[in-house]
Amino acid sequence: MHFPANIKLLRQRRQRTQDVVASELGFSRSTLNSYENGSIKNPTLDALVLFSKYYRISIDTLVKVDMQKLSNYQLRELEKGYDTYVTGSRLRVLATTVDNENNENIEAVPIRAKAGYKRGFADPEYIGKLPTFQLPILLSDRKYRMFQLSGDSMLPVPDKSWVIGEFIENWYNIKSGQACILLTLDEGIVFKLVDNRLKKHKKLTLRSLNPAYQPYDINVNEVREIWKFCNYISSELPESLVTREDVVQKVQSIELEMKNIRELLR
Repeated sequence: MHFPANIKLLRQRRQRTQDVVASELGFSRSTLNSYENGSIKNPTLDALVLFSKYYRISIDTLVKVDMQKLSNYQLRELEKGYDTYVTGSRLRVLATTVDNENNENIEAVPIRAKAGYKRGFADPEYIGKLPTFQLPILLSDRKYRMFQLSGDSMLPVPDKSWVIGEFIENWYNIKSGQACILLTLDEGIVFKLVDNRLKKHKKLTLRSLNPAYQPYDINVNEVREIWKFCNYISSELPESLVTREDVVQKVQSIELEMKNIRELLR
């Protein structure tokens, strides 16, 4: 049971002393200390409810989740009240890294690291070996990661582009049509438009921007991570789009050629 370590961690993150928290909960300091050091082996239901309301975190999370293994981003989400046990989705422990000032890094996953990422995405040691950087234009209270694409399924985003994604904790919040980077059991890292069919069918429909690729469904159990697309970096310019004026000129040119051919046949 992770309850003692969790309530101690939450108190320290609020920068409050045992005296202050004990007073607000209606305990003596010694009683709170006994809860935090594990001397009280089986806290009562009333005590669990009290701590749950005080920290705005579900009893399940306080008892079952080792919060010391969560990233700063996930801890902040819990403290905001976004407890995934309450929303009905599984809590996803994200391996992450921070810089010297405890700011979340953006880890980069190049094409050559894709196979390794598929195996080591949850291993802090593996994630710690990935190249990292900071990007000031992104929000500081979100978790981001960058992946290098391979292939042409998402043209006009070019092959070898780098896409930056924001970690999605609760997949039920994905809006249909949202571009996402997914880590799947079979394909590894894929970049697709996602249609959310989780509530009724426990599936996601994945679509490519390139019409040459057909949409397909994937069961939620085959997905390990989802990152919401934010932006991309490429050394290539996207292919120019055909404008309405271009189409009109092309049609007029064809009509003129057909007129000349008919005159020659006469």
